[in-house]
Amino acid sequence: MGIKPDHWIIKMARSHQMIEPFEEQQVRKGISLGVSSYGYDISLADEFRVPHLESSDELDPKRDNAHLFDEVKDSSVLIAANSFVLARSQEYLKIPRNIAAVCFGKSTYARCGVVVNVTPLEPEWEGYITISISNTAPCPVRVYANEGIAQVLFLEAAEVCEVSYADKKGKYQAQKGITLSKAD
Repeated sequence: MGIKPDHWIIKMARSHQMIEPFEEQQVRKGISLGVSSYGYDISLADEFRVPHLESSDELDPKRDNAHLFDEVKDSSVLIAANSFVLARSQEYLKIPRNIAAVCFGKSTYARCGVVVNVTPLEPEWEGYITISISNTAPCPVRVYANEGIAQVLFLEAAEVCEVSYADKKGKYQAQKGITLSKAD
């Protein structure tokens, strides 16, 4: 496996409809998005799930936590100090069977104490990426829709995997919106 340059990403995106919408060049309006040297800078949609937790509340990945989140649709969202929001990518991704992808937060946000968490994108996973955005700063931080939030790096395998995410019928396959944790 190795990281591939931008021309490979453009070719893969076109031939596999891997990223929709797709920007073939880096867009430098606000926080950059689109093709980068060895990956793709994804952007945020204008949909957020903001927790409204009280000291007696508990988030449990094995239970339905929807009642603990407010749905917000806006051009930006303010993340409280030492808190987080859930968001989704503006781009719908379809990972080919011979590709795995990892996602890292953009340095512009990291310099404000923002940590972006996305689990690895497995071969043949598809959907909008649910993104956990944590604010580790001691003050609120604003994040913006329709601008870059993270960079996805694509790793091509020397051999096609035996069992893909689609083969496993993964529980987050083809997610259309911000998807909260699901119990098995």
